[in-house]
Amino acid sequence: MTKAWMKSDWRAKPRVQMPDYPDTSALHAVEVQLAKYPPLVFAGEARRLKKALAQAGEGKAFLLQGGDCAESFAEFSADNIRDTFRVMLQMAVVLTYAAKVPVIKVGRMAGQFAKPRSAPTEVIGGVEYPSYRGDIINGFDTTPEARQPDPSRMLQAYTQAAATLNLLRAFSTGGFADIHRVHSWTLGFAEHDKAERYREVSNRISDALDFMNAAGINSDTAHSLATVDFYTSHEALLLEYEEALCRVDSLTGQNVAGSGHMIWIGDRTRQTDGAHVEFCRGVLNPIGLKCGPSTSVEDLKVLMAKLNPDNEPGRLTLIARFGAGKVGENLPRLIRAVQAEGAKVVWSCDPMHGNTIKSPSGYKTRAFDSVLREVREFFDIHKAEGTIPGGVHFEMTGKDVTECTGGLRAVTDEDLSSRYHTACDPRLNASQALELAFLVAEELSSQRSLDRRVAL
Repeated sequence: MTKAWMKSDWRAKPRVQMPDYPDTSALHAVEVQLAKYPPLVFAGEARRLKKALAQAGEGKAFLLQGGDCAESFAEFSADNIRDTFRVMLQMAVVLTYAAKVPVIKVGRMAGQFAKPRSAPTEVIGGVEYPSYRGDIINGFDTTPEARQPDPSRMLQAYTQAAATLNLLRAFSTGGFADIHRVHSWTLGFAEHDKAERYREVSNRISDALDFMNAAGINSDTAHSLATVDFYTSHEALLLEYEEALCRVDSLTGQNVAGSGHMIWIGDRTRQTDGAHVEFCRGVLNPIGLKCGPSTSVEDLKVLMAKLNPDNEPGRLTLIARFGAGKVGENLPRLIRAVQAEGAKVVWSCDPMHGNTIKSPSGYKTRAFDSVLREVREFFDIHKAEGTIPGGVHFEMTGKDVTECTGGLRAVTDEDLSSRYHTACDPRLNASQALELAFLVAEELSSQRSLDRRVAL
């Protein structure tokens, strides 16, 4: 008989990008304590997200996934959560209008605490330290004590995630997400003197809302205009944390990752026989899989078979992350492999991670134009292959940071030092994220027009 999957099976597999805790008894105590805590999300919510993603795979919905590079204990506040949530709602309204399909809103929030690193150590001020791996693992301060992996940080991460989810649920249903309120914020963005091309779209959305209101369809008569479904996601990197929050769904008997609605496997941890794939294959949640230039057709086929053996729609999202100028040489071969297998997947574009550069001033940054170029290449390839671009995946914040260059407000290399707050990778600020949504909307609108012509 085939051995049933158990949530601890990953421990027998090769592990990468995970810390070695010096105090194993302290680690065990934290795992036992976490296992007693309530799950952060529930199986029914994960199933509902999976059903929505199945629609995105067919072009009947569109995935918007965005949020912090790595959530911070020090930066945690209600205002920061609110601001990122607000920008994502604004982006979703613009994308919904262009695509004429529901937009699935998934935040990189309430769990995005751990980060893979390119090297186990880093040199700062001539001194070598263990690499900072995210607040759930160690501290950002450059002292040996701060950089020591500390299992008690998992408890603080859980508490912060629970508080974040509580606030997100309140925002989603308490009137903050009313579509008229959200669009009023977007109108403010479109008033910028260089935003003429976006102002026209904003005005058309206003006209549509005015028409609906005149027809008696408003927040008072239509519940869906005043509330939203908002889901959380993160990279399932720290498997001790993931295992401790894994639960059995009382309705189906399946295992569910209780740490977030959607979890993904990173480009550095997608080894076909590795620990991360082993854990993720056994939970019912929607799973994301980052696909970079080194993803081979053979590995992708094995990973699809392991992560979605029943070819369930909405189960697997392939998140392409190649870098501007590299999409054409990588994405078509993976699309054709998926087509050859008859696999049901959602294709999403992560235009952030392949476009990270070091600026002349020494800051790690991303150019807005490179991010946009990769998005356009992603859409162009899918158009050429006759497949469906199902979503986008951004590292972004609702704060007015200066971490990525370019955009409507033209952040320059000289500006980076003024408000560079990220502990890991550079994020789009609120203005850049919303501008990108308008530009993605143009791609979606163009695709929809093409689809209508083909249908005729």
